[in-house]
Amino acid sequence: MKKLAFGLLLLIVAALPSCKSSVTPQDLYGKWKYTRVRNPNAGPPDSVGKMTLLTEKPFIEFTQKDSLIINWDGKVLSHGTFTIDGSNIRYKEILATGIREFPFYIEKFDGKQLIFSTKGTDGSEVTAVKE
Repeated sequence: MKKLAFGLLLLIVAALPSCKSSVTPQDLYGKWKYTRVRNPNAGPPDSVGKMTLLTEKPFIEFTQKDSLIINWDGKVLSHGTFTIDGSNIRYKEILATGIREFPFYIEKFDGKQLIFSTKGTDGSEVTAVKE
């Protein structure tokens, strides 16, 4: 019986690090400055240069009304609303022709740094820090 209990305890402890904690909308509220943008699935893999990031100052902003704005070089590239789905961001982008919905997969979040990605051949990975 002790061996079974000990084995079960080891299994639980081993599984804990693999659990992702959920992110809440409140965790995201504010402006997040892009520090790295890359497209790992491009052939060859591609990334935005540091000088471009410094001069064009891209960011993503989450507001308390659960809206999301992506800004690049002083211009709004995309806007819409977001919800949290576990450890992912569900984004509803507002387009002139309607609404497009897709996920941003949260790869890492620690309150100060956010790494999120989109999947597929044009998928990208963005690292951003909270301002």
